[in-house]
Amino acid sequence: MTAGQADALQRLWPTWGLDIDGQRVLDLTEMFGNGNPVVLEIGFGMGEATAQMAGADPDTNILAVDVHTPGQGNLLNLADQQGLSNVRVGNGDAIILLREMLTPGSLAGLRVYFPDPWPKKRHHKRRLIQPEFLDLAATRLGPGAIVHCATDWEPYAEQMLEVLTAHPGFENAQPEGGFAPRPEFRPLTRFEGQGLEKGHVVNDLLFRRVEHVIAHKDQPPTGA
Repeated sequence: MTAGQADALQRLWPTWGLDIDGQRVLDLTEMFGNGNPVVLEIGFGMGEATAQMAGADPDTNILAVDVHTPGQGNLLNLADQQGLSNVRVGNGDAIILLREMLTPGSLAGLRVYFPDPWPKKRHHKRRLIQPEFLDLAATRLGPGAIVHCATDWEPYAEQMLEVLTAHPGFENAQPEGGFAPRPEFRPLTRFEGQGLEKGHVVNDLLFRRVEHVIAHKDQPPTGA
């Protein structure tokens, strides 16, 4: 960790940081100080792309979650230097955040850019984009919210496309289906550039949250 990142963490974490502990339900309006829509970003690396998107769209709040301490410090530093008041940084497990700390329909979007592909077959179950994760995410996303995923690992891209297409809570924002062109609002990241230099193919997926009642194991049947 650089001195600047450590300084940003010490100075800004009490105001702009969130420890994901599952002990309270968040009031996002209070957290950001406004009623603007909130997008959850899971895994932001060093935060350059997150800061760029926040600066380009100041009317959208970004709750960015990662466990990489230098990246947390770097994003806080960038937000401070650029005067970005629409970024909050969370440390911990995004599943706990979604399940325990966010209210139903409270998110306007979900971004998952270049998650760990877990390339070995025996590790595929560790991949984030799975039906169970989408079940949970769907309960926290409001109608019309956009799920935006990007990966440079083609087998994972195919899995993402398969599980998102099969999920009744989401529909492909591409009328013809399939992958989406990289939207202008998603910056080209350093990691992505390295992958492209190696000949990797980057795929974006854009899916929209649709109205659908999802039955959970702990919920009694309707009318019970």
